[in-house]
Amino acid sequence: MSELATRVQDTRAILERIAAEFTPAVFASSLALEDMVLTDLILKNKLPIGIFSLETGRLHRETLAVLEQVKAHYGYEIALFRPQTELVDAYVAANGLNAFYDSVEMRRECCRVRKVEPLGRALLGNKAWITGQRRAQSATRSDLRVEEDDPAHFMTKFNPLADWSEAEVWEYIRANAVPYNALHDRGYPSIGCEPCTRAIQPGEDVRAGRWWWENPESKECGLHVVDGKLIRIKSVAA
Repeated sequence: MSELATRVQDTRAILERIAAEFTPAVFASSLALEDMVLTDLILKNKLPIGIFSLETGRLHRETLAVLEQVKAHYGYEIALFRPQTELVDAYVAANGLNAFYDSVEMRRECCRVRKVEPLGRALLGNKAWITGQRRAQSATRSDLRVEEDDPAHFMTKFNPLADWSEAEVWEYIRANAVPYNALHDRGYPSIGCEPCTRAIQPGEDVRAGRWWWENPESKECGLHVVDGKLIRIKSVAA
């Protein structure tokens, strides 16, 4: 068995265990390359795991196009969770539309309004949630585990692709003809909101194009961190 086949087998086993032991469970898809691998595995294997995405109101049109690609390819419509209009309006009125460029604090507040708050609503009533995070993506994810306690949402969090390399992700995508965001072919290995994402140069870190004006240590949106650190029970208790 090839190394990729083993990865796929192990990842499918994780997803099947989640479906069997943590129902209801949901997969939070950012519609990025890794998330399309998990989308393919969940839908092809008809696993009872819901899939949702956060429509922040500032996504690239190419990212939004993935929603239609998934619908056409799998006959599945990804659920969308949007920020509360009054919270967005209040942030813009107080700080300006693009205040996230001014400071890490302003950027995190924008992420809180557009991503963190909708995520909380999306996770309500579930026993576990799934992400497409990988250890190799950034310095803040180097100690990422496949299964974690998420005390912020009172549930278990799974990162089934934690051990996968970028090359393995691409190999799976191509071997299985999985639809994906066209920006990945234009130098965007990591894609977030349009004003906070740029293409990277050869040799740059995978997430160098995300919030490129900040230090690498701060490059998380708050979906996976508490007080600037990846969610861990001890860090929350402290």
